[in-house]
Amino acid sequence: MTGYDYVIVGAGSAGSVLADRLSASGQYSVLILEAGGRGRSPWIALPLGYGKTFFNERVNWKYESEPEETLNGRRGYWPRGKTVGGSGAINALVYARGLPHDFDDWEAAGATGWGWEQVRQTYEALETLVAPDGARRGNGPITVQDVSDQIHPVNRHYFAALDELGLPRTENINDPAGEGGAVYQINTAGGLRNSSARACLKPALKRSNVTLVTGALVERIAFDGTQAVAVHYRRGTHAHVVRAGREIILSAGAVTSPRLLQLSGIGPADLLQQHGITPLRDCADVGGNLQDHLGINYYFRATERTLNNDLAPFMGKVRAALRFALTRRGPLALSVNQCGGFFRSTPGQNRPDQQLYFNPVTYTTTPAGTRSVVRPDPFPGFIICFQPARPTSRGRIDISGPDPEAPPLIRPNSLATQEDCAQVIAGGRLCQRLMSTKALVGLVESAMYEDLRTMDDAALLADFRKRSGTVFHPVGTCRMGWDASHSVVDPRLRVHGVTGLRVVDASVFPNVTSGNTNAPTMMLAWRAADLILEDARAPL
Repeated sequence: MTGYDYVIVGAGSAGSVLADRLSASGQYSVLILEAGGRGRSPWIALPLGYGKTFFNERVNWKYESEPEETLNGRRGYWPRGKTVGGSGAINALVYARGLPHDFDDWEAAGATGWGWEQVRQTYEALETLVAPDGARRGNGPITVQDVSDQIHPVNRHYFAALDELGLPRTENINDPAGEGGAVYQINTAGGLRNSSARACLKPALKRSNVTLVTGALVERIAFDGTQAVAVHYRRGTHAHVVRAGREIILSAGAVTSPRLLQLSGIGPADLLQQHGITPLRDCADVGGNLQDHLGINYYFRATERTLNNDLAPFMGKVRAALRFALTRRGPLALSVNQCGGFFRSTPGQNRPDQQLYFNPVTYTTTPAGTRSVVRPDPFPGFIICFQPARPTSRGRIDISGPDPEAPPLIRPNSLATQEDCAQVIAGGRLCQRLMSTKALVGLVESAMYEDLRTMDDAALLADFRKRSGTVFHPVGTCRMGWDASHSVVDPRLRVHGVTGLRVVDASVFPNVTSGNTNAPTMMLAWRAADLILEDARAPL
């Protein structure tokens, strides 16, 4: 048995930030346990390599949800990072802070101290903003790159369509008034993915007080009474126990952090007893409050060149690879999601209710699961996509058995409310209005599959039930709040009812942010480190 001051479970987006900040003073020893590997695949470093990691079981847990009647009995595919960097190592790199009201809603839900003003200050400490000309603003480890000078020319039609409809545009999607169409910013540095594993964990590992163990499958947290004292994990066929002198921090993500609590005796008592686990604390909210974004793509053949023309031919791939090698620029240095933004589907909305994506590329998901965004279709095409920003449906993630390797029981409970169904129709109608503009009518040769332009309300909802899928933003399964009867952690992210144990990852979000969740997860970890270090300095 060995011991460290802090034991962090998960070297993902949150855990990597924590490891850096908790070890920076040299005062505390930190151990990071990661179930996946070291994350050395070149497809992780390459921004457009997202397509190569989407089904790669070496770096991806490849989870599936339970069949959902509201989605025509389909199972959802839930990729999650199985590597150092976590899901931040395999995502599509869009860096979206979320909108100010998202965080004010956190505070209103009981997450005191997590309103927009505090969150804004945390983001400013976390980030360095990089302009197209290389000018830098800020001094944080996460570089947020403005790539507006590199996007494909066909994107101009998307912005022209916004102008035709009188919809807003913004130069910065992460500005507090960031409503409207924009080029998405991405967290890259030197043309390579700059996840928190690269930006934070890599330099932390040069310190003598930081240890990373990969291939470490955590089985449970051990308690002395109600004090969390040790972590049991397995590496290959060998069992290990590591003690935490100060705290154990779960940063295993919205899928696995609640399962580890349940395996350790914190969760719904009836579920735990069903699997032969003695409850330490009966807490029905562990695994509950699951929220996620559902989105849908509409595919169109285009009348002018798109990224397909640049990357589908062999010589196009060669040119793109050479350009990237020589300049670290071009399509390989970008996200597949180049443009989009936050919009009100109707003028009467009091805040943006839809997030849009406009991608200058089309690609096909095959039944064999060999999707690849670096081998696009051999003809010009583009995608328009929407996702309702703040769904109201709530689901659950639970253990399916007492074995830590047993797959999670993911029940999203999608489209469970009339409000969510109405938001689907509203998002579809917004995309229809865009596709009816002169700017985009002229860009369309034909619809590739289902034709968005001909659907009525019933068809829009039916098509969404048939084809929509998660946009990979699960949150909320260990939500924070002051009321221990309706939350899992307090606003300092300490698990209610026990000591020495915190959860720091997207599972603690009281509600899903309006956009992509990687940036708010790193922000949360940065602020959590401040709270943890404050508590460490407090007199016992």
